[in-house]
Amino acid sequence: MRASVLSVLLVPALAAGAGAQITAQEYEQRRATLATRLPDGVFVVRGAESPVVDYLPFYQSIGMQYLAGYREPDAALVLHKQGPSATWTLFVQPKNPAQEVWSGRRYGADSAAKATGLRARLRADFEPYLDSLLRITPRLSFHADLAEGGDTLNGDDRFLEALRRRHAGLEVTDANRLVTTMRSKKSPAELDLIQRAAAISMEAHAEAARALEPGMNEFEIQALLEYTFRRYGGDRAAYASIVGSGPNSTVLHYNRDDRYMKAGDLLLIDAAASFGGYAADITRTFPVSGRFTPEQRDVYQVVRDAQAAAERTAKIGTPWREVSRAASQVIAEGLTRLGLIESPTATYQCGTAQTPRQCSQVSLYYMHGLGHGIGLAVHDPDQKDREAIGPGSAYSIEPGIYVRNELLDIIPKAGNEALIARIAPAVRKYANVGVRIEDNYVVTEDGVKWVTCVAREVDEVEALMREPVKGPQVRDAERVGWYGALVVDPAAARPGAAPPPRACNPRM
Repeated sequence: MRASVLSVLLVPALAAGAGAQITAQEYEQRRATLATRLPDGVFVVRGAESPVVDYLPFYQSIGMQYLAGYREPDAALVLHKQGPSATWTLFVQPKNPAQEVWSGRRYGADSAAKATGLRARLRADFEPYLDSLLRITPRLSFHADLAEGGDTLNGDDRFLEALRRRHAGLEVTDANRLVTTMRSKKSPAELDLIQRAAAISMEAHAEAARALEPGMNEFEIQALLEYTFRRYGGDRAAYASIVGSGPNSTVLHYNRDDRYMKAGDLLLIDAAASFGGYAADITRTFPVSGRFTPEQRDVYQVVRDAQAAAERTAKIGTPWREVSRAASQVIAEGLTRLGLIESPTATYQCGTAQTPRQCSQVSLYYMHGLGHGIGLAVHDPDQKDREAIGPGSAYSIEPGIYVRNELLDIIPKAGNEALIARIAPAVRKYANVGVRIEDNYVVTEDGVKWVTCVAREVDEVEALMREPVKGPQVRDAERVGWYGALVVDPAAARPGAAPPPRACNPRM
């Protein structure tokens, strides 16, 4: 395989000594592993389609990115397996100089084959080739590009329906679970890319904290965050940036990011970069005025203590439910101490008159899971979801407490009159205080490593916010990544890497 066309096609080739990269050999091993686990027949994964609207950004489907590292649109990857014989074929767009002047250079079949080590053919041959295989062996294993809710993202459902119409009796097996299981254990190169995404994201959160002051709009902080992601070599924001102040800090997935911030508000920032296709996921909560009020400090410390309890529990071999239980216990005890719930195990009437049921009072303020895997998707599969934390895990821990101003009106009145009267003073005291603290961790044979060490203790946060605004810094080769340029000779490209992963203070 020639390295001369690898830079745009695969995960970024980092400068010598700057860290690991995902090599063609690693992609080949992934495909070989998957082939051994698939039944005889045909396996297909489709790449993302060209954006329907001109000039929208293109992001490759996770299946194509994971198995081939190929980044052009409208590609497809096919495996034909018969016993020990496994033949992979990549289908790609043809060279088209007239189109390339608008949308960029294409590889074509020859260059794609040289870059990936795969047999490559033109995209126009894909469906005729697939049909010829399915007529002989009408068994298809398919990897669909799915959103978290299960909907297909690039018309995979329509593609399958068309196949079924052409091939009566076609047997289709979902291969997503097999690929998900493989993705749940990250390689050293993947862990390295996650840490680089985290390093860029830390820079952005620190810049936002220094710049924050009353009177700013949320979108100013969003712009600073996302500028910093790109300035230090990130692909893009790994997800829609959440920059929520005041009452917006209590909205879990708020992303309008257009409120003017006031003195005394909290600002919750949940934002992170993607680097080389791999996501970080960091949340910090900052006092807009630079110092936490006593009420804000009370809630913040409960959340931080819950995160610390989870961190102490999160060891190799530990089931995730034990980690979650440790954090939930601290939150329950803290909410009781603040008067926001009656006791750590108290419930309230949350059903209807027809279907009455009891819900935990803790869920009034902490209604999401403790954390999730991170990787090619910001909510990525991780082995902790099936078994326990292990080498190759990469995940977040993100406890939170959200005291909504309208909570007393949300709780059903029937059966909860005494509860509402009891907690009303505390709800009014802590209203519009939303706190989430989220960090990222990678796991090797040596143990769990905290990789997002931007200020998070109360004193650290306030000290960071007292630092002067640095503004755009002079870039240097050690801190800026290069990614995505087609070059004849990678050695001629500007060297450099994202901010290197640094050892976090083991204060966790």
